[in-house]
Amino acid sequence: MKNYKAYLIDLDGTMYRGNERIAGAAEFIDELNRFSIPHLFITNNSSSNPEEVASKLTDMQIKAEKEQIFTSSMATARYIHTKNPDSKAYVIGEQGLFDALAKENIEIVTHSADYVVMGIDRFITYEKLAEACLQIRNGASFISTNKDKAIPTERGLVPGNGALTSVVAVSTGVEPVYIGKPEPIIMEQAIQKLGVPKEEILMVGDNYQTDILAGLRANVDTLMVETGVSSYVSIKENHQQPTYLVGSLEEWKIHKVL
Repeated sequence: MKNYKAYLIDLDGTMYRGNERIAGAAEFIDELNRFSIPHLFITNNSSSNPEEVASKLTDMQIKAEKEQIFTSSMATARYIHTKNPDSKAYVIGEQGLFDALAKENIEIVTHSADYVVMGIDRFITYEKLAEACLQIRNGASFISTNKDKAIPTERGLVPGNGALTSVVAVSTGVEPVYIGKPEPIIMEQAIQKLGVPKEEILMVGDNYQTDILAGLRANVDTLMVETGVSSYVSIKENHQQPTYLVGSLEEWKIHKVL
């Protein structure tokens, strides 16, 4: 096992399920801090801003600073800004997505948008979906923060943003640009933010289809934990396997980097 110089760490299913902390999560982060190993919490959850995510972790006794949070909303906003800093966006989502777009000075509009941007929206309505379809048919580019079909909560798996996005994609016949894991956009931005060569980074997560594939596609080593979506049984026939697989973070030993 390598001694990794930096970590990218998923949240839902890895650090917590809904509002329940997962066993070993706090101790895992304590060990990273004890050895001064830089790490980012990288999440497809677009609903919260970095301050809220850090506060949630802290409330669970998992040490985190807002600067260590990297969300699909942040990656989406940066992506749009690099394409055209004067872009206008019609947005379906929650406060975290609106905050991220505002920080990149992306104008939020209800018509004549350059982009339709979709993130998880637990207050989704037919009218929001209808307007998104109309905007895309009028020429707006289609972006989705992530393609997660389901997300783990303390209640079990519930519909994710990918499920909502599919409604608009099917209706318009337009496939969106996805930003979050396993797509390369969010990984490239996160690796750049860490400032560590990718061969020295370990991606940690519970979902093979998002976290592990993100690492595999980015040529980053991966550690899969069986505390969320995926299990050994569910992935054992897959051609590409995670670099490491453990039942929980309690089984993973962190070593000081010399």
